[in-house]
Amino acid sequence: MNKKHLILAGFVLLKFILHYSLIGPEYELHRDEFLYLDQARHPAWGYISVPPLTAWLSRIVGLLGNGIFWVKFFPALFGALTMVVVWKAIESLKGNLFALILGATGVLFSVLLRLNILYQPNSLDVLCWTAFYYALIRYIQNEHPRWLYIGAVVFAIGFLNKYNVVFQLIGLLPAILLTEHRRIFTNRHFYFAILTGLVLIAPNLVWQYSNNFPVVWHMKELAKTQLVNVDRVDFLKTQLLFFLGALFIILAGLYALWAYAPFRKYRLFFWALVFTLATFIYFKAKDYYAIGLYPVYIAFGAAYLGVLLQEGWKRYLQPVAVAIPVLLFLPMYSVVFPNKSPAYIEQNGDRYKALGLLRWEDGKDHSLPQDFADMQGWKELAQKVAKVHAAYPDPGNTLVLCDNYGQAGAINYYTNGKVRAVSFNADYVEWFELSRPYRNLVRVISYDEVEQELRDISPYFDTVVVADSLTNRFARERGTTIVAFSGAKVDVNAKIREEVAEVKKR
Repeated sequence: MNKKHLILAGFVLLKFILHYSLIGPEYELHRDEFLYLDQARHPAWGYISVPPLTAWLSRIVGLLGNGIFWVKFFPALFGALTMVVVWKAIESLKGNLFALILGATGVLFSVLLRLNILYQPNSLDVLCWTAFYYALIRYIQNEHPRWLYIGAVVFAIGFLNKYNVVFQLIGLLPAILLTEHRRIFTNRHFYFAILTGLVLIAPNLVWQYSNNFPVVWHMKELAKTQLVNVDRVDFLKTQLLFFLGALFIILAGLYALWAYAPFRKYRLFFWALVFTLATFIYFKAKDYYAIGLYPVYIAFGAAYLGVLLQEGWKRYLQPVAVAIPVLLFLPMYSVVFPNKSPAYIEQNGDRYKALGLLRWEDGKDHSLPQDFADMQGWKELAQKVAKVHAAYPDPGNTLVLCDNYGQAGAINYYTNGKVRAVSFNADYVEWFELSRPYRNLVRVISYDEVEQELRDISPYFDTVVVADSLTNRFARERGTTIVAFSGAKVDVNAKIREEVAEVKKR
């Protein structure tokens, strides 16, 4: 192993060490993680919430025991691979050892540390964006057709992971048309590569068509419930924070794309950034959708600074440049990761509020960052539901119905499948087991819906008991109530089928 490989291995090892030390013991899995893990039990070529690749990974996690270590392993792995791809991009741009270390440091001490602690499609999404840009760099360098096919495969993987990569193409298309690289449209391999990508994603497209394009319904729901609260100015402000320590590297890269002669052939990347950000702003996208944009610009900036700071007195600025991402990251360490107790965060709320970390998707400030609150209370809820469910004389004929996917997924995960909860929310609407007649119902109801649900459902059962509730005051689900309904007066299965059909029509 040569010196460069040894240093890269050190960065990768540090990445994994950091990831397994950034989450405090007070925190559980995140709401979204439960859904993605549950998808492994229901193999398909698509889901309402995401494409199928995350479910395939969840199947692997399940085969490995479904433990926290493996849940956290894959996002950390994708983060490490993103760093490796940036390293390879810098090498391809003739970057020296300083440039490689600078680029790896800029990627390591960034928002990716937080992004990669959660088992979500986002980590692989960033890796695919970065790898796709790397394939484009390599194609520009030698115009070898294999890079077009590699790019097509990377795009297909990204598409099967998260549809966000479509925005990458939307931003690239006008950028290519503005430069001399528009000649790619006369290359037959370009169209064969497109065909390769289409073949790989075709099963998911067929699934979307067969199910009346649930992704459209999902995007409409996002627009109504979440994206409506997105502020475009806040979106731009947050972009500066994602890679704050590497911001000077990114800016150097953008300058080099315009003014540094050896990089002028890559100028389409300058325009790609402009058009992609404009697309995100137009659609009022969530700020983190754009994270995948930036690692490649760290590669350009690091390679350029490697040249700029290699001679004379400027060499003494090299350790300063490497230190900047670390020094700017250190103040963020105590606020952007769930490594402080909820009580500590509440007592020091002003620091978090100043950074906008306490603002949730409802547009309001709360005691904890939303992601942190989504990692609270799930074990308590699962244990209480399991206790209520077990108290029935015939639990096999008792349906556990939740208001949202987080509740259902947490119950399924923390009870190890002994209780199978479902919901009309997200993918769970497809997962009702209606082959057995249900006579009882355990209803898990969000706090603000309890009274209305009791009025609506009580007439259909002989007995109604408000059995328990979630008491963790830091949990986003605080106040979620568990209601036990017994002795159905109606055909519960028929009611469920009606509601499922109604939900699918929306």
